[in-house]
Amino acid sequence: MGKIIAITNQKGGVGKTTTAINLGASFGVLEYKTLIIDADPQANATSGVGFDPRNVKRSIYDCLVNEAEAKDLILETENPNLDIIPAHIDLVGAELEMINMPNREHKLKQALQAIKDDYDFILIDCSPSLGLITVNSLTAADSVIIPVQCEYFALEGLGKLLNTIKIVQTRLNPELDIEGIVLTMYDTRLRLANQVVDEVKTHFQELVFNTIIHRNTRLGEAPSFGETIIMHDATCKGAINYLNFAREVLQKNDLTKMKNKDKQLI
Repeated sequence: MGKIIAITNQKGGVGKTTTAINLGASFGVLEYKTLIIDADPQANATSGVGFDPRNVKRSIYDCLVNEAEAKDLILETENPNLDIIPAHIDLVGAELEMINMPNREHKLKQALQAIKDDYDFILIDCSPSLGLITVNSLTAADSVIIPVQCEYFALEGLGKLLNTIKIVQTRLNPELDIEGIVLTMYDTRLRLANQVVDEVKTHFQELVFNTIIHRNTRLGEAPSFGETIIMHDATCKGAINYLNFAREVLQKNDLTKMKNKDKQLI
């Protein structure tokens, strides 16, 4: 059975989408079948893997509002073992349309039940808010990855997010775990970046992943080509960071298949 991981932080610009598409692409290269759910109306994950959101006919909106079958919405990307259920600007209105629906917080969970066994990992790219769609994502997920940028105000809002996760655990999804916090946009030249790393590790200790995602020009430009970093430049620092991060997530989940698959890459 696949593991559903929500990638969330209500603070914008912390690397949620970058993490979702490149962690997904890294899992794919390591031969783990992966699905990305683009649950952000900005649809950056959709464009980041090569699809124009303006040309998307059906999206995750149809699962949430029109009760469409999730399997009918899946698009194959050019990345090995990586699929996506895209987003569309229509998603902006989904929260209002869902407001009077029964079990409105469970719509995404219900939609994913039928396809969960088809994938090793399902990654949900959440919007930078704590609205109903994000609550749906947390209710559907088995665990949460929280990207935190190595910049000033890094911890701003993190307490509110953790409180929301605790509420979801109490009321909607008692099985929800925090997979961990991943530090992003790390610049080795900045003393502030090192201070942020120390501060986050002091506060959250074993919750923080060892892998740190560095600032990287190739990583930043890849979405403009509609490519994951693995497809854009598999040898750059950003690609190596995300492959290492994927391996760390696999190790944390004790997926021993990884050892055999890693040998094939050497």
